[in-house]
Amino acid sequence: METTLLNNPHAGEILKYEFLEELAIDETTLANSIGVSVITLQEIIIGKTVITAEIDLRLCRYFRLSEGYFLRLQNAYELMEAKRKLGETLDLIIPR
Repeated sequence: METTLLNNPHAGEILKYEFLEELAIDETTLANSIGVSVITLQEIIIGKTVITAEIDLRLCRYFRLSEGYFLRLQNAYELMEAKRKLGETLDLIIPR
C-alpha cells in the first residue's frame, strides 16, 4: 500500500498564494518595498532560498504581522521535511 503524503508548503509558497496573489501585489513591488532584490524574493517563492530572520522582519513589517510569522512557517516546513527524510530511522532512537 502506497502512502500519499500531504503537500508540505514552503514558506515561499504561502507568501506567493496567501499574500501576493490574494492582495494583488507583484514580486517587483514587494521586493522594492522591503528592500531586497527581485531575484532574492523569487528564490524564496520557489523554495530555493530559505526565509532568514532579516527577511522575516522585512515581510512582517510590510504585511503588519507579528515578527517571526514567516520564520515559523519556514521552521514548520523544514521540520516536516526532516521527519519525512528520517522516516523510521527517527523511531530507532531511544529517548533517555
